[in-house]
Amino acid sequence: MKVLRFTKKKVVLVLGISLIAQSLLLHIQPTYAADTKKPAAAATATPTPATTPTTTATSPTPATALNEPKIAAKSAIIMEASTGAVLFEFNADEAYPPASMAKMMTEYLAMESIKDGKYKWDSPVTASKNAADVIGSGQLIAANETLTFKDMFNAMSIYSANDASVAFAEMLGGTEENFAKMMNDKAKELGMSDKAHFISATGLSRSDLKNPPASIEGETKMTARDAATLAYNILKDHKEILEFTKIPSLKLRPTDKTPMINWNWMLEGNQTNANFKKYSYAGLDGLKTGSTDDAGYCFTGTAERNGMRLISVVMGTKTEPERFNETRKLLDYGFNNFETKPFLNAKQEIDSLKFVNIKKGVQTQVPLVTKTGLTFIARKGAKDTDFTIKAEAAEESKLVAPITKGDTLGKVKVSYNGQEKTVDLIANDDVQKGSWIRLLFRSLTNFFSDMFKGIKGGS
Repeated sequence: MKVLRFTKKKVVLVLGISLIAQSLLLHIQPTYAADTKKPAAAATATPTPATTPTTTATSPTPATALNEPKIAAKSAIIMEASTGAVLFEFNADEAYPPASMAKMMTEYLAMESIKDGKYKWDSPVTASKNAADVIGSGQLIAANETLTFKDMFNAMSIYSANDASVAFAEMLGGTEENFAKMMNDKAKELGMSDKAHFISATGLSRSDLKNPPASIEGETKMTARDAATLAYNILKDHKEILEFTKIPSLKLRPTDKTPMINWNWMLEGNQTNANFKKYSYAGLDGLKTGSTDDAGYCFTGTAERNGMRLISVVMGTKTEPERFNETRKLLDYGFNNFETKPFLNAKQEIDSLKFVNIKKGVQTQVPLVTKTGLTFIARKGAKDTDFTIKAEAAEESKLVAPITKGDTLGKVKVSYNGQEKTVDLIANDDVQKGSWIRLLFRSLTNFFSDMFKGIKGGS
Protein backbone atom coordinates (compact mmCIF):
# COMPACT_ATOMS: atom_id res chain seq x y z
CA MET A 1 0.00 0.00 0.00
CA LYS A 2 2.92 2.36 0.79
CA VAL A 3 4.44 1.55 -2.58
CA LEU A 4 1.20 2.52 -4.28
CA ARG A 5 1.06 5.85 -2.44
CA PHE A 6 4.65 6.64 -3.35
CA THR A 7 3.99 5.81 -7.00
CA LYS A 8 0.90 8.02 -7.08
CA LYS A 9 2.87 10.96 -5.65
CA LYS A 10 5.54 10.55 -8.25
CA VAL A 11 2.94 10.44 -11.02
CA VAL A 12 1.31 13.62 -9.73
CA LEU A 13 4.68 15.35 -9.51
CA VAL A 14 5.68 14.31 -13.04
CA LEU A 15 2.34 15.43 -14.47
CA GLY A 16 2.55 18.75 -12.64
CA ILE A 17 6.06 19.48 -13.90
CA SER A 18 5.02 18.45 -17.43
CA LEU A 19 2.06 20.77 -17.44
CA ILE A 20 4.10 23.69 -16.10
CA ALA A 21 6.73 23.19 -18.78
CA GLN A 22 4.08 23.03 -21.49
CA SER A 23 2.45 26.21 -20.18
CA LEU A 24 5.73 28.11 -20.18
CA LEU A 25 6.96 26.87 -23.55
CA LEU A 26 3.72 27.38 -25.42
CA HIS A 27 2.70 30.54 -23.53
CA ILE A 28 -0.68 29.11 -22.68
CA GLN A 29 -2.60 30.38 -19.68
CA PRO A 30 -4.64 27.48 -18.28
CA THR A 31 -8.31 27.80 -17.60
CA TYR A 32 -9.18 29.07 -14.16
CA ALA A 33 -12.22 28.93 -11.96
CA ALA A 34 -13.72 32.16 -13.28
CA ASP A 35 -13.77 30.69 -16.79
CA THR A 36 -17.00 28.85 -16.26
CA LYS A 37 -18.60 30.91 -19.02
CA LYS A 38 -16.74 31.43 -22.25
CA PRO A 39 -16.58 35.23 -22.78
CA ALA A 40 -16.17 35.12 -26.54
CA ALA A 41 -19.62 33.65 -27.03
CA ALA A 42 -22.31 36.03 -28.30
CA ALA A 43 -25.11 36.95 -25.93
CA THR A 44 -28.42 38.74 -26.35
CA ALA A 45 -30.32 40.91 -23.93
CA THR A 46 -32.66 43.87 -23.74
CA PRO A 47 -30.72 46.96 -22.59
CA THR A 48 -31.82 50.09 -20.79
CA PRO A 49 -32.15 53.27 -22.89
CA ALA A 50 -29.55 56.01 -22.38
CA THR A 51 -29.71 59.80 -22.32
CA THR A 52 -26.69 61.13 -24.23
CA PRO A 53 -26.11 59.05 -27.37
CA THR A 54 -23.89 59.26 -30.41
CA THR A 55 -25.59 57.88 -33.50
CA THR A 56 -23.90 55.44 -35.87
CA ALA A 57 -26.07 54.07 -38.64
CA THR A 58 -25.26 51.06 -40.79
CA SER A 59 -28.00 50.09 -43.20
CA PRO A 60 -31.32 51.82 -42.49
CA THR A 61 -34.50 50.21 -43.78
CA PRO A 62 -38.11 51.35 -43.78
CA ALA A 63 -39.87 51.36 -40.44
CA THR A 64 -43.34 49.85 -40.21
CA ALA A 65 -45.94 52.34 -39.06
CA LEU A 66 -49.68 52.80 -38.91
CA ASN A 67 -51.77 55.62 -40.39
CA GLU A 68 -49.41 56.18 -43.30
CA PRO A 69 -50.22 59.24 -45.41
CA LYS A 70 -51.85 59.00 -48.82
CA ILE A 71 -49.72 61.07 -51.16
CA ALA A 72 -51.02 62.56 -54.42
CA ALA A 73 -47.75 62.36 -56.35
CA LYS A 74 -45.92 59.94 -58.61
CA SER A 75 -43.50 59.05 -55.81
CA ALA A 76 -42.53 60.15 -52.33
CA ILE A 77 -40.26 59.35 -49.41
CA ILE A 78 -39.40 60.67 -45.97
CA MET A 79 -36.01 60.06 -44.35
CA GLU A 80 -34.43 60.98 -41.03
CA ALA A 81 -31.40 63.13 -41.81
CA SER A 82 -28.81 61.91 -39.29
CA THR A 83 -29.20 58.17 -39.85
CA GLY A 84 -30.80 57.85 -43.27
CA ALA A 85 -33.61 55.77 -41.74
CA VAL A 86 -36.62 55.71 -44.08
CA LEU A 87 -39.91 56.40 -42.28
CA PHE A 88 -42.26 56.19 -45.28
CA GLU A 89 -41.98 55.61 -49.00
CA PHE A 90 -44.26 55.43 -52.02
CA ASN A 91 -42.92 54.31 -55.42
CA ALA A 92 -39.56 55.48 -54.08
CA ASP A 93 -37.52 53.39 -56.53
CA GLU A 94 -39.26 54.50 -59.74
CA ALA A 95 -37.16 56.95 -61.75
CA TYR A 96 -38.75 60.20 -62.93
CA PRO A 97 -37.47 63.53 -64.28
CA PRO A 98 -36.49 65.64 -61.23
CA ALA A 99 -36.42 69.01 -63.02
CA SER A 100 -34.41 71.55 -61.00
CA MET A 101 -33.98 69.16 -58.08
CA ALA A 102 -31.03 67.96 -60.19
CA LYS A 103 -29.32 71.21 -59.18
CA MET A 104 -28.74 69.67 -55.75
CA MET A 105 -25.88 67.78 -57.39
CA THR A 106 -24.55 70.99 -58.93
CA GLU A 107 -24.72 72.58 -55.48
CA TYR A 108 -22.93 69.61 -53.93
CA LEU A 109 -20.04 69.78 -56.40
CA ALA A 110 -19.78 73.56 -56.08
CA MET A 111 -19.57 73.37 -52.29
CA GLU A 112 -17.12 70.49 -52.55
CA SER A 113 -14.80 72.71 -54.59
CA ILE A 114 -14.88 75.23 -51.73
CA LYS A 115 -14.24 72.53 -49.13
CA ASP A 116 -11.32 71.16 -51.18
CA GLY A 117 -9.75 74.62 -51.34
CA LYS A 118 -10.03 75.02 -55.11
CA TYR A 119 -12.16 78.15 -54.75
CA LYS A 120 -13.28 80.60 -52.08
CA TRP A 121 -16.65 82.23 -51.55
CA ASP A 122 -15.25 85.49 -52.91
CA SER A 123 -13.68 83.84 -55.99
CA PRO A 124 -14.91 85.33 -59.29
CA VAL A 125 -17.30 83.31 -61.47
CA THR A 126 -17.97 84.52 -65.02
CA ALA A 127 -21.07 83.55 -66.99
CA SER A 128 -20.37 82.70 -70.63
CA LYS A 129 -22.81 83.56 -73.40
CA ASN A 130 -23.87 79.92 -73.35
CA ALA A 131 -24.71 80.21 -69.65
CA ALA A 132 -26.50 83.55 -70.01
CA ASP A 133 -28.63 82.24 -72.90
CA VAL A 134 -29.99 79.15 -71.12
CA ILE A 135 -33.78 79.15 -70.85
CA GLY A 136 -35.95 78.69 -67.77
CA SER A 137 -35.59 80.07 -64.28
CA GLY A 138 -32.93 82.69 -63.72
CA GLN A 139 -32.14 84.89 -66.71
CA LEU A 140 -30.69 87.55 -64.42
CA ILE A 141 -27.05 87.26 -65.44
CA ALA A 142 -25.60 88.83 -68.57
CA ALA A 143 -23.05 87.23 -70.88
CA ASN A 144 -19.49 87.73 -69.59
CA GLU A 145 -20.80 89.12 -66.29
CA THR A 146 -18.69 88.24 -63.28
CA LEU A 147 -20.09 87.66 -59.80
CA THR A 148 -18.53 86.27 -56.66
CA PHE A 149 -18.87 82.56 -56.04
CA LYS A 150 -21.27 83.35 -53.19
CA ASP A 151 -23.49 85.63 -55.26
CA MET A 152 -23.64 83.08 -58.07
CA PHE A 153 -24.49 80.40 -55.52
CA ASN A 154 -27.25 82.63 -54.13
CA ALA A 155 -28.78 82.81 -57.59
CA MET A 156 -28.67 79.02 -57.98
CA SER A 157 -29.86 78.01 -54.51
CA ILE A 158 -32.45 80.72 -53.86
CA TYR A 159 -33.77 81.50 -57.34
CA SER A 160 -32.95 78.16 -59.00
CA ALA A 161 -31.08 80.10 -61.68
CA ASN A 162 -30.20 77.99 -64.71
CA ASP A 163 -27.67 80.58 -65.93
CA ALA A 164 -25.80 80.41 -62.61
CA SER A 165 -25.88 76.60 -62.68
CA VAL A 166 -24.32 76.45 -66.14
CA ALA A 167 -21.72 79.05 -65.11
CA PHE A 168 -20.66 76.75 -62.27
CA ALA A 169 -20.68 73.73 -64.57
CA GLU A 170 -18.35 75.41 -67.05
CA MET A 171 -16.03 76.67 -64.32
CA LEU A 172 -15.79 73.29 -62.54
CA GLY A 173 -15.97 70.96 -65.53
CA GLY A 174 -14.72 73.00 -68.48
CA THR A 175 -17.96 72.29 -70.33
CA GLU A 176 -21.44 71.47 -69.11
CA GLU A 177 -21.15 68.06 -70.78
CA ASN A 178 -18.00 67.22 -68.84
CA PHE A 179 -19.64 68.50 -65.69
CA ALA A 180 -22.60 66.17 -66.26
CA LYS A 181 -20.12 63.29 -66.29
CA MET A 182 -18.79 64.55 -62.95
CA MET A 183 -22.36 64.57 -61.66
CA ASN A 184 -22.85 60.93 -62.69
CA ASP A 185 -19.56 59.90 -61.09
CA LYS A 186 -20.48 61.63 -57.84
CA ALA A 187 -23.91 59.96 -57.86
CA LYS A 188 -22.21 56.57 -57.76
CA GLU A 189 -19.83 57.72 -55.04
CA LEU A 190 -22.73 58.90 -52.88
CA GLY A 191 -24.58 55.60 -53.19
CA MET A 192 -27.37 56.73 -55.48
CA SER A 193 -29.01 54.02 -57.59
CA ASP A 194 -28.11 53.01 -61.14
CA LYS A 195 -31.30 54.80 -62.21
CA ALA A 196 -29.84 58.19 -61.24
CA HIS A 197 -28.67 59.87 -64.45
CA PHE A 198 -27.66 63.44 -65.26
CA ILE A 199 -27.25 65.06 -68.67
CA SER A 200 -27.00 68.72 -67.58
CA ALA A 201 -26.32 70.97 -64.60
CA THR A 202 -29.89 72.30 -64.59
CA GLY A 203 -32.27 69.36 -64.89
CA LEU A 204 -33.78 70.71 -68.10
CA SER A 205 -35.16 68.16 -70.56
CA ARG A 206 -32.94 67.34 -73.54
CA SER A 207 -35.33 69.12 -75.90
CA ASP A 208 -34.84 72.36 -73.91
CA LEU A 209 -31.02 72.23 -73.98
CA LYS A 210 -29.34 74.49 -76.53
CA ASN A 211 -26.32 72.17 -76.66
CA PRO A 212 -27.45 68.69 -75.60
CA PRO A 213 -24.58 66.37 -74.66
CA ALA A 214 -23.49 64.14 -77.54
CA SER A 215 -21.66 61.68 -75.33
CA ILE A 216 -24.44 61.21 -72.75
CA GLU A 217 -27.69 59.57 -73.79
CA GLY A 218 -31.16 59.77 -72.31
CA GLU A 219 -32.71 62.27 -69.93
CA THR A 220 -31.94 63.41 -66.42
CA LYS A 221 -33.77 61.11 -64.00
CA MET A 222 -33.77 60.22 -60.34
CA THR A 223 -35.85 58.17 -57.96
CA ALA A 224 -37.34 59.72 -54.85
CA ARG A 225 -34.87 57.64 -52.85
CA ASP A 226 -32.02 59.05 -54.96
CA ALA A 227 -33.16 62.61 -54.27
CA ALA A 228 -33.37 61.86 -50.54
CA THR A 229 -29.94 60.22 -50.62
CA LEU A 230 -28.47 63.25 -52.37
CA ALA A 231 -30.08 65.59 -49.84
CA TYR A 232 -28.82 63.38 -46.99
CA ASN A 233 -25.25 63.70 -48.28
CA ILE A 234 -25.53 67.45 -48.83
CA LEU A 235 -26.68 67.95 -45.24
CA LYS A 236 -24.00 65.60 -43.94
CA ASP A 237 -21.09 67.04 -45.94
CA HIS A 238 -22.14 70.64 -46.62
CA LYS A 239 -24.74 71.70 -44.10
CA GLU A 240 -23.87 75.33 -44.80
CA ILE A 241 -26.24 75.08 -47.75
CA LEU A 242 -29.09 75.79 -45.34
CA GLU A 243 -27.69 79.30 -44.81
CA PHE A 244 -28.61 79.90 -48.45
CA THR A 245 -31.76 77.84 -48.94
CA LYS A 246 -33.52 79.30 -45.87
CA ILE A 247 -33.50 82.83 -47.37
CA PRO A 248 -37.02 83.81 -48.59
CA SER A 249 -35.80 86.61 -50.84
CA LEU A 250 -32.58 88.44 -51.68
CA LYS A 251 -31.31 90.93 -54.20
CA LEU A 252 -28.68 89.42 -56.47
CA ARG A 253 -26.93 92.79 -56.67
CA PRO A 254 -27.40 95.69 -54.22
CA THR A 255 -28.50 97.89 -57.12
CA ASP A 256 -31.27 95.53 -58.29
CA LYS A 257 -34.78 96.96 -58.04
CA THR A 258 -36.44 93.67 -57.05
CA PRO A 259 -35.17 90.68 -55.09
CA MET A 260 -35.00 87.05 -56.13
CA ILE A 261 -37.97 85.23 -54.59
CA ASN A 262 -37.28 81.74 -53.30
CA TRP A 263 -39.45 79.15 -55.08
CA ASN A 264 -39.82 77.29 -51.78
CA TRP A 265 -43.09 78.58 -50.35
CA MET A 266 -42.79 76.41 -47.23
CA LEU A 267 -39.85 78.25 -45.67
CA GLU A 268 -40.34 79.11 -42.02
CA GLY A 269 -39.22 82.61 -43.00
CA ASN A 270 -42.43 83.02 -45.03
CA GLN A 271 -44.63 83.04 -41.91
CA THR A 272 -45.21 86.78 -42.31
CA ASN A 273 -45.48 86.73 -46.11
CA ALA A 274 -49.08 87.35 -47.10
CA ASN A 275 -48.73 85.21 -50.24
CA PHE A 276 -47.01 82.19 -48.69
CA LYS A 277 -47.79 82.16 -44.96
CA LYS A 278 -50.43 79.44 -45.35
CA TYR A 279 -47.72 77.18 -46.80
CA SER A 280 -44.98 78.13 -44.32
CA TYR A 281 -43.86 75.24 -42.12
CA ALA A 282 -42.15 75.64 -38.75
CA GLY A 283 -38.55 74.44 -38.88
CA LEU A 284 -38.35 74.14 -42.67
CA ASP A 285 -35.21 75.69 -44.18
CA GLY A 286 -34.60 73.92 -47.51
CA LEU A 287 -33.98 72.40 -49.90
CA LYS A 288 -34.85 72.40 -53.65
CA THR A 289 -37.89 72.74 -55.86
CA GLY A 290 -38.21 71.72 -59.50
CA SER A 291 -40.76 71.78 -62.30
CA THR A 292 -40.91 71.10 -66.03
CA ASP A 293 -43.66 69.84 -68.33
CA ASP A 294 -42.11 66.36 -68.21
CA ALA A 295 -41.46 66.29 -64.46
CA GLY A 296 -44.55 68.00 -63.15
CA TYR A 297 -43.94 69.69 -59.79
CA CYS A 298 -41.27 68.29 -57.46
CA PHE A 299 -39.84 69.26 -54.11
CA THR A 300 -37.10 68.03 -51.78
CA GLY A 301 -37.73 69.59 -48.40
CA THR A 302 -36.01 69.47 -45.03
CA ALA A 303 -37.17 70.62 -41.60
CA GLU A 304 -35.95 70.26 -38.03
CA ARG A 305 -38.05 70.08 -34.88
CA ASN A 306 -37.07 69.08 -31.35
CA GLY A 307 -33.61 68.04 -32.48
CA MET A 308 -34.82 65.72 -35.25
CA ARG A 309 -34.29 66.70 -38.90
CA LEU A 310 -36.33 65.09 -41.68
CA ILE A 311 -35.86 65.00 -45.44
CA SER A 312 -38.93 64.72 -47.65
CA VAL A 313 -39.29 64.22 -51.39
CA VAL A 314 -42.36 64.43 -53.61
CA MET A 315 -42.14 63.98 -57.37
CA GLY A 316 -44.69 64.63 -60.08
CA THR A 317 -47.58 66.49 -58.44
CA LYS A 318 -50.03 68.10 -60.82
CA THR A 319 -49.92 71.64 -59.47
CA GLU A 320 -47.44 73.89 -57.70
CA PRO A 321 -49.40 74.17 -54.43
CA GLU A 322 -49.81 70.37 -54.34
CA ARG A 323 -46.11 69.72 -54.02
CA PHE A 324 -46.10 71.74 -50.80
CA ASN A 325 -49.38 70.32 -49.47
CA GLU A 326 -48.15 66.75 -50.02
CA THR A 327 -44.82 67.63 -48.40
CA ARG A 328 -46.71 68.89 -45.34
CA LYS A 329 -48.43 65.49 -45.07
CA LEU A 330 -45.07 63.73 -45.13
CA LEU A 331 -43.43 65.97 -42.56
CA ASP A 332 -46.45 65.94 -40.25
CA TYR A 333 -46.45 62.15 -40.40
CA GLY A 334 -42.75 61.99 -39.57
CA PHE A 335 -42.77 64.47 -36.71
CA ASN A 336 -46.04 63.20 -35.21
CA ASN A 337 -45.10 59.51 -35.22
CA PHE A 338 -41.33 59.25 -34.76
CA GLU A 339 -38.67 60.52 -32.39
CA THR A 340 -34.98 60.14 -31.68
CA LYS A 341 -34.54 57.48 -29.00
CA PRO A 342 -31.18 57.37 -27.21
CA PHE A 343 -30.01 53.83 -26.63
CA LEU A 344 -26.86 52.96 -24.68
CA ASN A 345 -24.62 55.57 -23.10
CA ALA A 346 -20.96 55.96 -23.83
CA LYS A 347 -18.89 54.05 -21.19
CA GLN A 348 -21.87 51.83 -20.34
CA GLU A 349 -21.57 48.19 -19.25
CA ILE A 350 -23.41 45.51 -21.20
CA ASP A 351 -24.94 42.98 -18.83
CA SER A 352 -24.30 40.03 -21.13
CA LEU A 353 -20.59 40.81 -21.56
CA LYS A 354 -19.22 42.79 -18.61
CA PHE A 355 -15.65 41.49 -18.96
CA VAL A 356 -13.37 39.31 -21.05
CA ASN A 357 -10.57 36.99 -19.95
CA ILE A 358 -7.06 38.16 -20.74
CA LYS A 359 -4.04 35.92 -21.30
CA LYS A 360 -0.54 36.64 -19.93
CA GLY A 361 -1.69 39.60 -17.83
CA VAL A 362 -1.21 40.72 -14.25
CA GLN A 363 -5.01 40.59 -14.07
CA THR A 364 -6.91 37.73 -15.64
CA GLN A 365 -9.92 39.80 -16.70
CA VAL A 366 -10.67 43.31 -17.91
CA PRO A 367 -14.04 45.10 -17.72
CA LEU A 368 -15.71 46.28 -20.94
CA VAL A 369 -17.79 49.38 -21.66
CA THR A 370 -19.27 50.91 -24.80
CA LYS A 371 -17.05 53.29 -26.72
CA THR A 372 -19.95 55.58 -27.69
CA GLY A 373 -23.71 55.66 -27.29
CA LEU A 374 -26.36 54.84 -29.87
CA THR A 375 -29.48 56.68 -31.01
CA PHE A 376 -32.34 55.21 -33.00
CA ILE A 377 -35.19 56.78 -34.90
CA ALA A 378 -38.08 55.00 -33.26
CA ARG A 379 -41.82 55.15 -33.40
CA LYS A 380 -43.14 57.20 -30.49
CA GLY A 381 -44.03 54.90 -27.64
CA ALA A 382 -41.58 52.18 -28.69
CA LYS A 383 -40.84 49.79 -25.81
CA ASP A 384 -37.44 48.68 -24.62
CA THR A 385 -38.42 45.14 -25.52
CA ASP A 386 -38.67 46.21 -29.18
CA PHE A 387 -34.87 46.46 -29.19
CA THR A 388 -32.48 43.54 -29.18
CA ILE A 389 -28.81 43.61 -28.30
CA LYS A 390 -26.09 41.10 -29.14
CA ALA A 391 -22.60 41.41 -27.66
CA GLU A 392 -19.50 39.44 -28.59
CA ALA A 393 -15.84 39.55 -27.63
CA ALA A 394 -12.97 39.99 -30.06
CA GLU A 395 -11.05 36.95 -31.28
CA GLU A 396 -8.80 35.35 -28.67
CA SER A 397 -5.59 36.50 -30.37
CA LYS A 398 -6.49 40.08 -29.37
CA LEU A 399 -7.23 39.20 -25.74
CA VAL A 400 -3.58 39.07 -24.70
CA ALA A 401 -1.76 41.46 -22.32
CA PRO A 402 -0.63 44.16 -22.40
CA ILE A 403 -4.04 45.85 -22.76
CA THR A 404 -4.44 49.63 -22.74
CA LYS A 405 -7.61 51.29 -21.49
CA GLY A 406 -9.67 52.14 -24.57
CA ASP A 407 -8.50 49.17 -26.67
CA THR A 408 -11.32 47.60 -28.70
CA LEU A 409 -12.00 44.13 -27.33
CA GLY A 410 -15.49 43.42 -28.62
CA LYS A 411 -18.63 44.89 -30.11
CA VAL A 412 -22.31 45.16 -29.41
CA LYS A 413 -25.00 45.16 -32.09
CA VAL A 414 -28.44 46.67 -31.46
CA SER A 415 -31.41 46.08 -33.77
CA TYR A 416 -34.76 47.84 -33.98
CA ASN A 417 -37.39 47.42 -36.68
CA GLY A 418 -34.90 46.89 -39.50
CA GLN A 419 -32.34 49.40 -38.26
CA GLU A 420 -29.09 47.83 -37.12
CA LYS A 421 -26.24 49.68 -35.43
CA THR A 422 -22.95 48.56 -33.94
CA VAL A 423 -20.70 50.12 -31.31
CA ASP A 424 -17.30 48.96 -30.07
CA LEU A 425 -16.75 47.53 -26.61
CA ILE A 426 -13.51 48.85 -25.13
CA ALA A 427 -11.29 47.98 -22.17
CA ASN A 428 -12.15 50.06 -19.12
CA ASP A 429 -8.78 49.39 -17.42
CA ASP A 430 -5.14 48.77 -18.29
CA VAL A 431 -3.76 45.25 -17.99
CA GLN A 432 0.01 44.98 -17.71
CA LYS A 433 1.81 41.92 -19.00
CA GLY A 434 2.53 39.46 -16.18
CA SER A 435 6.07 38.36 -15.30
CA TRP A 436 7.12 34.80 -16.08
CA ILE A 437 7.24 33.91 -12.42
CA ARG A 438 3.67 35.21 -11.90
CA LEU A 439 2.47 33.17 -14.85
CA LEU A 440 4.39 30.12 -13.58
CA PHE A 441 2.74 30.22 -10.17
CA ARG A 442 -0.67 30.93 -11.71
CA SER A 443 -0.29 27.89 -13.95
CA LEU A 444 0.81 25.74 -11.01
CA THR A 445 -2.04 26.96 -8.81
CA ASN A 446 -4.65 26.45 -11.52
CA PHE A 447 -3.32 23.00 -12.37
CA PHE A 448 -3.46 21.67 -8.81
CA SER A 449 -6.79 23.38 -8.20
CA ASP A 450 -8.29 21.67 -11.24
CA MET A 451 -6.66 18.35 -10.33
CA PHE A 452 -7.98 18.31 -6.78
CA LYS A 453 -11.44 19.30 -8.01
CA GLY A 454 -11.27 16.35 -10.39
CA ILE A 455 -10.17 14.00 -7.61
CA LYS A 456 -12.87 15.28 -5.28
CA GLY A 457 -15.50 15.02 -7.96
CA GLY A 458 -14.49 11.45 -8.78
CA SER A 459 -14.34 10.21 -5.17
